[in-house]
This record gives sequence, structure tokens and C-alpha cells, in this order.
Amino acid sequence: MIRISREEFEEAVDDALDSLPEEIARAIAQANVAILVEEEPDAHADGTELLGLYVGIPLDQRSVFAGYAEPDRILIFRGPLQRMARSREHLVEQIAVTVLHELGHLFGLSDRRLHELGWG
Repeated sequence: MIRISREEFEEAVDDALDSLPEEIARAIAQANVAILVEEEPDAHADGTELLGLYVGIPLDQRSVFAGYAEPDRILIFRGPLQRMARSREHLVEQIAVTVLHELGHLFGLSDRRLHELGWG
């Protein structure tokens, strides 16, 4: 288990977002999505520990006729990511992979496809 401060963790999330191509970053900014760091996820039914979670309507399923909707949320879970990390570098890498994975869900990608891309 590797521990870093919440500030360092949030910086690693920001670094992952800053590494995105500009057109992707622009699409995320326009998507009405909040990216949040949470300490722990709710208990998962099958006992697995979530590293991140996308809550919302993927961009490829949205309609201009839907009216007002709450912002989508991407939650990045600090506790599980720190527990699985072997080193600080591994933790930072896994934060980036988790951010990309959850952003993939925003864009409508399945878990299977995200794993194929290495964002699993």
C-alpha cells in the first residue's frame, strides 16, 4: 500500500486530464461532467473493489430533447487505488488508467473495449 496526500492524489488526477489531446479535453469540458476524488466507494455487490465509477448518460446516448440533466460524475476512489499500488509510480500510473477508463465510459466505450485499449 502506498499513501500520498489528497492534494498529491488530486494533482495526479489533474495530470492525467492534462495529458489528454486538446479535442478530447474540449469534449469533456462541454460534456457537463464533474470529476471528483472520493475516499472510498460504496460496497460493491460482488465484493470487488471499485477504483473509479462513471455515473451518467454516455455522450453517444444523449439527446438534445432530454432537457435539463444533472451533471455526469466520474468518481476516482483514493483508498482502493492506494491499497493496490506497489510504488508511487505505479499509483500515479493506475490513477491515469482509471481516469482514462472512466472517461471512456463517458464516450460510450464498454469495459471490454477499454481493456483492449489498455485502459482496463
